[in-house]
Amino acid sequence: MAVLETAPLAQPDLSTQGPTQLLALLTALVLCSLIGFERELRQKSAGLRTHTLVGLGAALFVVVSKFGFQDVLADPDISLDPSRLAAQIVSGIGFIGAGLIFVRQDIVRGLTTAATIWVSAAVGTAAGAGLWLVATAVTAGHFLVVSAYPPVVRWLTRSRPATALFRISYEDGRGVLRGILALATQQHFAVQEVHTARRQVRAPDVPAVDLLLRVHGRGDLDDLAVALSETDGVLAVQWGDLEDQDE
Repeated sequence: MAVLETAPLAQPDLSTQGPTQLLALLTALVLCSLIGFERELRQKSAGLRTHTLVGLGAALFVVVSKFGFQDVLADPDISLDPSRLAAQIVSGIGFIGAGLIFVRQDIVRGLTTAATIWVSAAVGTAAGAGLWLVATAVTAGHFLVVSAYPPVVRWLTRSRPATALFRISYEDGRGVLRGILALATQQHFAVQEVHTARRQVRAPDVPAVDLLLRVHGRGDLDDLAVALSETDGVLAVQWGDLEDQDE
């Protein structure tokens, strides 16, 4: 009777699990934590933990793709593409990014945060591949874009009419809305959109109205916000430049 001999199973090469791989993961952890901390300070939907985990996971995928199959590749009859997992990260991270983008009242939110998630995955991928200098440079580029670009854009477009969305709460039945609209006109803004919804605040006998006001003009938005907050009957004022709403 013939006896079939089976080749022994290849054992993982422990030399591929050492300081080099740990340094790659640590680099991804530190750099992506910095990116996530910036998002956390801005109180975005994806903050420190999300960005750190995405970058660290991407780094681990690349480390596995790069070093995890050394025992298999020792067989001359087997050849693998070590970049295949990295390629899947690029497409797979889109699912997380897509979940961060939403539209509310014709305003797109979350585009910058989704792009930052994508960059965080790229930083982790680079760190996992051992391209630590490139990963560090991209992290620095992230802070340059999110911190330095907005004031530069505002300075370059300071003479262009601004569009902003105000969320205002005011007491009902006191004619406050007329005063708000008149104040916006006095501040050199045109009212583009008005939405109101009644609600109860503080006590059942204190009716209030939530106002969504879109204005456009060459006036100073900060001055308008201050003037609105000082208007008699106004309970709260929140506003944002629509050019920054995708962050």
